Amino acid sequence: MGREFVTPRRPTPTPTAILLDTNALLWLVSAPGRVADVAQEILREPTTELFVSAASAWEIAIKTQLGRLDGEPFLSAWSDVIGDMTATELPIDSGDTILAGRLSWDHRDPFDRVIVAQAARRNLTIATSDSRIQQAALTPTLKI
Repeated sequence: MGREFVTPRRPTPTPTAILLDTNALLWLVSAPGRVADVAQEILREPTTELFVSAASAWEIAIKTQLGRLDGEPFLSAWSDVIGDMTATELPIDSGDTILAGRLSWDHRDPFDRVIVAQAARRNLTIATSDSRIQQAALTPTLKI
């Protein structure tokens, strides 16, 4: 009687919902080589749901207006970029802004505060390279 070889089944990945912070979004679109391989694998998983905050559009627009970022081409194609990523845009609502203002976090960046609040209210993992967000997030983070 011969041996029976059984190929182990690969565990089914659990669906993950990830909110990209602004730098993660910009890197994925314009400099994907800056994103860690492990993070890229997770973000590419078919079971991973991607979210992009309206705060990121706001942040890119402000930094573009101040001359700190050349974001106009990105902003002009915002809907297409988000669609191509198969991401869902996450609007900002009053619950997000109230929690963002109440965070006991010594970080005054309103964009980061809103992203942390949105993730907390929706139980989303935050993809970021920002150590301040990684330390203060109320939900898991994915280091990019």
